[in-house]
Amino acid sequence: MAENPFFAPSSLPYELPPFEEIREEHYLPAFERGMAEHLAEVEAVAAGDEPPTFDSTVAALERSGRILDRVATVFFSVAASNTSDALMDIEKRVSPELTRHSDAIRLNRRLWARLKQVTTDDPEQAWLLEKYREDFVRAGADLTESEQERLRALNEELSKLSTEFSQNLLKASTESALVVTDAKELDGLDEATIKSLEKDGRYVLPLLNFTNQPALAQLTDREVRRKLYTLSVARAPQNFDLAVRMATLRAERAALLGFANHAAYVVADQTAKTVEAVEEMLGQLVGPAVRNARQEAEALAGQAGFEIEPWDWSYYSEKVRQARYDFDADAMRPYFELGRVFRDGVFKAASLLYGVSFTERPDLAGYHEDVKVFEVFNEDGGALGLFLLDPYARANKRGGAWMNNLVDQSFLFGLKPVVMNNLNITKPASGPTLLSYDEVNTAFHEFGHALHGLFSEVRFPRVSGTSVPRDFVEYPSQVNEMWATWPEILSSYAKHHETGEPMPAELVEKLKAAERFNQGFQTVEYLAATLLDWAWHKLGSGQSVPDAEAFEAAALEAAQIAFPLVRPRYRTNYFAHIFAGGYSAGYYSYIWSEVLDAESVEWFKENGGLKRANGDHFRRELLSKGGSVDALTSFRNFRGREPSIRPLLERRGLI
Repeated sequence: MAENPFFAPSSLPYELPPFEEIREEHYLPAFERGMAEHLAEVEAVAAGDEPPTFDSTVAALERSGRILDRVATVFFSVAASNTSDALMDIEKRVSPELTRHSDAIRLNRRLWARLKQVTTDDPEQAWLLEKYREDFVRAGADLTESEQERLRALNEELSKLSTEFSQNLLKASTESALVVTDAKELDGLDEATIKSLEKDGRYVLPLLNFTNQPALAQLTDREVRRKLYTLSVARAPQNFDLAVRMATLRAERAALLGFANHAAYVVADQTAKTVEAVEEMLGQLVGPAVRNARQEAEALAGQAGFEIEPWDWSYYSEKVRQARYDFDADAMRPYFELGRVFRDGVFKAASLLYGVSFTERPDLAGYHEDVKVFEVFNEDGGALGLFLLDPYARANKRGGAWMNNLVDQSFLFGLKPVVMNNLNITKPASGPTLLSYDEVNTAFHEFGHALHGLFSEVRFPRVSGTSVPRDFVEYPSQVNEMWATWPEILSSYAKHHETGEPMPAELVEKLKAAERFNQGFQTVEYLAATLLDWAWHKLGSGQSVPDAEAFEAAALEAAQIAFPLVRPRYRTNYFAHIFAGGYSAGYYSYIWSEVLDAESVEWFKENGGLKRANGDHFRRELLSKGGSVDALTSFRNFRGREPSIRPLLERRGLI
């Protein structure tokens, strides 16, 4: 297939993938050729006769596998955002093949022997060399032949199970959707949303990733709320068995690699370093969070006039918020129009803080008509990269919100970054797209990841942009959330979509006053998911789990986080982060990163807030570094001290 668009670098600006040329039949041939060429390149490195140098080994590995990198990047981006039956079939086929391919490289004994001989005096090269050596050791390079054979089998089965878990969950979002025939049952949702849900005379409300569906805060019919909540927590029941199998295999793999459990294996190369460090931090949060949640539950029951159930929490939380703070979250929605939120909010904050500008490029296309492409420039007019935005939910798009790189910045290849944000906002049948405050906050959060990718200034793609420890990667994006309510930014984008009138000042003040309400719920919901993840991944090798749901309940009780009114943000059966998304034993990273985030927000406020000097400092010391330096060192260089948990506890009202 000489015309296969993956066989050569894209001719588009910034090597943006040529989505208009890519067809489903291009993927498999590109994967096959990409893996074959990559293995040949790696074999040439391993078989070298001359004494190994950094350039002949590490740099050569960085230069290898370009076809495979191009096709894998595009395929998995599209498979997550705009999949099809054909793509799902390809994913099932190539995922285990890619696992075997990775093992063939990391378990190549001749290659590993040469890597161990390399020396360099260059600090950047030395850091990357150490990362490579860690990767190989953690992948099993020092195991015996028989141990490596077992490791290969474990990795391949885990890859298959992860794909199956993910695809089950994607199907469940529609197969377990709430379906009603009378629009009156959806009372509380706005008219545009109800209209967008209509399909063939019925109204179909698909499930989003988490336990508490957003509509639970609005639906007035308690029985409909109960049905929606029940569908949410019971979806994809076949995933319970998959989760047990995956946790068991991960425990065996950790033992094979010399670790007590999978959690210990995961944190060893994170900023946390040890299981004890994570548990110490989580332990400081559980008690205060549960106490706050119980107090909130009493307030909700008082508002409802009866003992509430889990499906009542979001609804009566809004009622209490309205009564106590005279604040109605829905009253904000008319002021949050999607285009303006990005143009006059997300982009403007970045422009004021970092001096960058954004120009839409309608001549460049994404993989779906909803995707918009923007060119990003530095203040001096120099090209920085491309930013793609895919804002809308679709039946063939996985839930949640995320950022990914389509092209990694690196001086090695002379490439500038191409980064993408995916959101899951309901697309109206007609008229403007109006966001909730939570969706606005998510937009700022994900763009924080985008800035981390766009501002990367590193030589090697292995450490580009967001290629940092998992428990550090959320930190810059969480910092970026602060600008969503910064007065200068909020007043710029929060304007009524019909009249252009700014959001009333009193509504903003009510938002700020009400922000701490429901923090107990939010913290318990998050911590319950975190500790559930932790329990699954502290299993020892050979430990059996006969009943996944019983294990889940016992784990929450043991962690003293069990609270019947507040279930984990993700239950086992739909916990895609840990069983299909790379966060296994790593969901703690959000709160770990928030410690750094709270410290950084405090620093910005102490130093004058939205100022170029502050943005330049953050960009220079942290955002530009990617994974080319120790993560906590870059934090200390920015903040000027070690992190403290106190700002986080104060933010969440836990002290």
